[in-house]
Amino acid sequence: MSAVFLSADELLRGGPAGLTHAVERALWYLGFSDVRVIDGAGDQGADLLAVRGREQWVFQCKWKAGGKVDRSGVDDLERARTRYRADKAILVTNTDINAVAEARRVALNGVGVPITVWHGATLRSIGDRMPETVPAKYALRPYQAEAADAVVRDLDTNGAALLVLATGLGKTVVGGEIISRHLKTNPNARILVVAHMKDLVAQLEKAMWRHIPKSVPTRLLTGESRPDGLDGVVVGTVESVLGAVRVGYRPDLIMIDETHHVAETGRFAELLDLCGDAEQFGVTATPWRGDKFDITSRFGYPSFKMGIAEGMAAGFLSAVDYRLYVDNVDWNAVRDASAHGQSIKDLNKSLFLPQRDEEIVEHFREAWRTTTEPRAIVFCQTIEHAEHMARLFGSSDAAWANASFLHSALPRQRRQILLNEFRLGRVPVITCVDVFNEGVDVPDVNLIAFLRVTHSRRIFVQQLGRGLRLSPGKEALRVLDFVTDIRRVAATLDLRRSLEAQESEHLRVRMPHASRIQFSDETVGSLMDHWIQDAADLETKADEVRLQFPMTTGIE
Repeated sequence: MSAVFLSADELLRGGPAGLTHAVERALWYLGFSDVRVIDGAGDQGADLLAVRGREQWVFQCKWKAGGKVDRSGVDDLERARTRYRADKAILVTNTDINAVAEARRVALNGVGVPITVWHGATLRSIGDRMPETVPAKYALRPYQAEAADAVVRDLDTNGAALLVLATGLGKTVVGGEIISRHLKTNPNARILVVAHMKDLVAQLEKAMWRHIPKSVPTRLLTGESRPDGLDGVVVGTVESVLGAVRVGYRPDLIMIDETHHVAETGRFAELLDLCGDAEQFGVTATPWRGDKFDITSRFGYPSFKMGIAEGMAAGFLSAVDYRLYVDNVDWNAVRDASAHGQSIKDLNKSLFLPQRDEEIVEHFREAWRTTTEPRAIVFCQTIEHAEHMARLFGSSDAAWANASFLHSALPRQRRQILLNEFRLGRVPVITCVDVFNEGVDVPDVNLIAFLRVTHSRRIFVQQLGRGLRLSPGKEALRVLDFVTDIRRVAATLDLRRSLEAQESEHLRVRMPHASRIQFSDETVGSLMDHWIQDAADLETKADEVRLQFPMTTGIE
């Protein structure tokens, strides 16, 4: 069976963006591990960057309604090959290139600048020869298969289900497996995958390609992408999907990603209510909501759940070497807080003294030099702070000369290029604000630093999870936490207590490296452990909540 998305009719109908999109999907079938679209103003001749092994490939896509591609396509690709330091350069077209373009290509090959052409016939041949599904590096882990079984069972029984898996444990993998099983028994089923923001939707569509047959099309539905039809698997933002549902679109199966965004009322609630006849399941790593709405009232009790501590202890997530820097604790504030109840906001102001950026850089340097093949993410407080820290890192050590900042104010194209260079190791350190919270897969990361305050348990877990994915040669995730909030201490104490409980059960059977969570000053650590009795409760408290701690004695 051929790949429907590489057929001549589908490529012609898709236009320029459709050609790039089809090639992007095809590359996953061809064994590429990282594929990024960078098409747009300033792309310097490249539409796609892709990594296979340690090689950088660059693609220029030239769509034609009729006729052939001229020499400009070859010249664009020559520039892109140099700009992105590519090992392979591919010119892709749904038709062919003309004689002048071919002569230029041959001439470049003669001087050591090889350029390959994939024309319409090549794409059709690739579509015929590619496997039915994207080759999987690994089989489902036992708990993933168990999770899929549980969700399918609840969908069959109740029409609704909920999956809770910590970041790095493969919640999207399990979601894709559930959709794959549904399509095997219902090949013409209409599948809907929904998320709350455009960038996450784009990531989800790519993730679905690994699970669905090449004969099933995927349709991206956002404010910027309006497909002609809604057959196959539709992946869209809640606003755009809700618009389609209001005018008659009805899916058979719905997956809600990052289900913690579903509230009692609002767009997600309206969508699910309008599609009441469809089977509905949600997946999330962090089921907590700030408004305390319980998502189990919508999807039922989790069909399957596994948290960070359980995943780490079982060897399915990286071990952590977590260090909280509490040398800046004001002991007078400790005494005062123990004697008089203070609000969290007031306590944070008095308890943690400011740390200088230069001190942070020195601690970071020590961790960097003792980490094998370090690849680092630094979470900062604001966009301005992220940019400042990138410049500071870049000027502080030759190893960090290419340190770069990444935040939502950057154009999407620039973000994709940076992530590609980060994956290749050309950018060693990325400073960011919230870009890595959801939907970004960076398994090679083995060093994380927290320079920001987050009052959200969900965001903390998401950010920590960016470094917990397993990767060849990765011994453990190093975490440097420059604490400025008592709730962060509570969160890490809660994680440490959970790890201790889990590890006593699993006996380190799978994981060769034990996790550890330490304070830079263990005297402070012992005090905090005694001081904060109910860590899970404290980490979710609001700024205005007043705290009462046990009296501390013997503080010098």
